[in-house]
Amino acid sequence: MTATGCGLRLGVNIDHVATLRNARGAAYPDPLRAALLAEAAGADGITAHLREDRRHIRDADIDALMAGLSVPLNLEMAATDEMQAIALRHRPHAVCLVPERREERTTEGGLDVAGDAARLARFIAPLAGAGCRVSLFIAADPGQVEAAAEVGAAVVELHTGAYCDLHHEGRLAERDAELARLTAMARHAQGLGLEVHAGHGLTYETVAPVAALPEISELNIGHFLIGEAVFLGLEASIAEMRSRMEAARG
Repeated sequence: MTATGCGLRLGVNIDHVATLRNARGAAYPDPLRAALLAEAAGADGITAHLREDRRHIRDADIDALMAGLSVPLNLEMAATDEMQAIALRHRPHAVCLVPERREERTTEGGLDVAGDAARLARFIAPLAGAGCRVSLFIAADPGQVEAAAEVGAAVVELHTGAYCDLHHEGRLAERDAELARLTAMARHAQGLGLEVHAGHGLTYETVAPVAALPEISELNIGHFLIGEAVFLGLEASIAEMRSRMEAARG
């Protein structure tokens, strides 16, 4: 991946373009078109979550993204045999393993790496062998960070959802405590040789303190940018987010 002038990359998640398409059962809006617009606007990568129930991104979207993008694709997926086979067939730049439950609206919490370490180590090995950078989406918890390093992941993506929710609920002391945990775990993960990413729920209001953390090399942001695109257009919403990231890091 390339990076911004501040050394911090922006991955744009285009899942909810597919959500809008699927709500009508039409062929539009096209997630690939959104991904190409994001690329033109300066996104360093594209993230897409292929869920077991295909509620937004579908297999054909992954085919199109792999064929059409010039920037790297980060394929989010559950650690299942079906998804492993899909990833091994496509060999995207990155694979991010996330927890997944059918009844959830969006990913809730981080992956329990410590509680499933042996299986995840076996799961990750062929993906890494195929050239995919394997990332684990985890809470800011030392046991999970240490387990991620032990099972062979190259990257951890720290779950920023709790921090963002606490901010928007006005629970500022709890928000600051969660930000302190994110700060400490970013430092801990880097110290263990892991590349550190962060994402989930980030907005214009919440991005700066996370972007300012020097250990973090990439932010993955989707739902908020797609929502803002309704009012500003996708290129403008991405440009504003990048501007805030660069100001925080600079």
